Amino acid sequence: MQNDIADQIISYLIEAELITNKQVQHAQKIKSKIVSSKRILDILKELKYITDDQIKQALTSHKHSFRIGDLLIEFGYLTREKLDAALEIKKNNKGKKKKLGEILIEQKFISEDDFLDLLSIQLGFPHIDPDIDEIDKKLISKASIKWFRHYQVIPLYYQENKPLIAFADPFNTKSINAVTETFGSDFLTAVSSYNAIFLILNKLEYGSKTQAVDEDSVQAIVDSIIQSALLQEVSDIHMEPFKNKLVVRFRQDGILVHYKDYPIEIIPMLTSRIKIMSNANIAEKRKHQGGRITFDFNGSEFDLRVSFYVSVFGEKIVLRVLNSVNQILPIEHIGMRSKLLKRFLQDALDTPSGVILVTGPTGSGKTTTVYSCINHIKKPEISIITAEEPVEYIMKDVIQCSINPNINLTYEETLRHIVRQDPDVIVIGEIRDTYSADVAVHAALTGHKVLTSFHTEDSIGGLIRLMNMDIEAFLVSSTVLCVLAQRLLRKVCSKCAEAYNLSPSDLAKLEYTPADIGKHQFIKGKGCSRCRYTGYKGRIAVFEMLILNEFVRDAILTHKSSHEIRKISIETSGLLTLLEDAIHKAASGLTTIEEIFRCVPKLLKPRSIKEIIRLQGE
Repeated sequence: MQNDIADQIISYLIEAELITNKQVQHAQKIKSKIVSSKRILDILKELKYITDDQIKQALTSHKHSFRIGDLLIEFGYLTREKLDAALEIKKNNKGKKKKLGEILIEQKFISEDDFLDLLSIQLGFPHIDPDIDEIDKKLISKASIKWFRHYQVIPLYYQENKPLIAFADPFNTKSINAVTETFGSDFLTAVSSYNAIFLILNKLEYGSKTQAVDEDSVQAIVDSIIQSALLQEVSDIHMEPFKNKLVVRFRQDGILVHYKDYPIEIIPMLTSRIKIMSNANIAEKRKHQGGRITFDFNGSEFDLRVSFYVSVFGEKIVLRVLNSVNQILPIEHIGMRSKLLKRFLQDALDTPSGVILVTGPTGSGKTTTVYSCINHIKKPEISIITAEEPVEYIMKDVIQCSINPNINLTYEETLRHIVRQDPDVIVIGEIRDTYSADVAVHAALTGHKVLTSFHTEDSIGGLIRLMNMDIEAFLVSSTVLCVLAQRLLRKVCSKCAEAYNLSPSDLAKLEYTPADIGKHQFIKGKGCSRCRYTGYKGRIAVFEMLILNEFVRDAILTHKSSHEIRKISIETSGLLTLLEDAIHKAASGLTTIEEIFRCVPKLLKPRSIKEIIRLQGE
């Protein structure tokens, strides 16, 4: 069916003289030569022969009978698996019969705007986001605001001497009949989201006043958002102000998922409420701010780190949900393979001095690993002292300092005093400049163990970046014990997991032949209610650990390139790359190849799965 749609769309484009037969033939020739299952329309767009707007223009000008689900797939808004999952939900829904679009939006498979965009193409109606300044006062006066709310419609303006009416549901016969009785049968139809219609009607009725929004209701809304986030075990809450609404999204298993939209009128009071809760400055609206909230829920106390970011339409707020101390993972449970963990403990964590770097981008689990390391090494006879911005988890028997530049409690000031506190272990939340890097290596030179994090792509990048921060090569070589790079990948949902074979495209991206895979079976989640039909539930870490040996140290001293140091590390120190650890975990049924391509860098061709498992000692 999908090929039929593409062929029909291409015929429309040719008919409209938006593309030529010769260009289509060229795209088809490219498609036949590439391994991936890329759609012909995508290839035409990449060649800049057509645009999305031109495709929509061609479709809108023709009467066609494409199903909305097939169009969503063809335009790349939806995968076949998610469409099948939505159709399964529709089939098994024993209560109110829901339409496919409702299910797709409810399950967060697609945004409401994207769905309406494609629905407008299917029906030939324009998709309009109403603007209160464009509303024709004579049209809006023909019925009450209550009437418009009831039928979920709004008249916009005259077009071609006909009233243009926006419907939240252009299939609703009651709404169509009501509009026909009030405005006559000669009207034009448009589609708009229910929220957009509701917000305009709200403004028309109440003007600049906020509808039923007071301090108590805003407090209830904020509490409800946070409680929902905690129930769904999200890591971050995003509250984003736009021109006509406030959008709330949750980060679940590393992916942002739409939660709810709120009227724009609520933004000032909601922002003030969160500033009060986090002890931020309510009066300050021109500068970025930070804060912290302690939130009691279901008998437990949760820490929320808050960031206020000044934007064009107001302050965007992000709340990071921090685990409590009893949720700090034992080092054995962070996801390292047994051989890798044993070596990490023996050659790095249990040594008396030296620098241990934990690297990776934001959201890769560095903080969790660092706290697990602290938890492992802390003993009554050891003094551990930290400098963090901010302290994320309060730990028993550890002296922790939360950096606060507002009172001149900076990293530089704190690190100047930290070495005078007679510590055995120094934890620097993050190396962010030459001064903190210099303190780390010099503290290690004087017999301290230093544990810190770094924003680099892989383990070798951590070494190179230290030297690029004007830290002498001999200091890096003599003080750094270990660089541990990591990423977080989504885990396959165990309830709906099923076997699948790697495609030729997957093999080509990995530079693998079938022999490199052997008999290993990969799995992926089909999608079920437990995993919100994503096929994933929870996350797992993948690691790349570099223990510096004499060959790697010599390579650093002689200023070899990162590529050369990486090859030396693989050949002499037993380094397994992030990609290889991820492939091993995918072959073990823990994650998928798609997740690997999404999250893990490929810097060298990976070794065969058989060889990776041998090197892992399993």
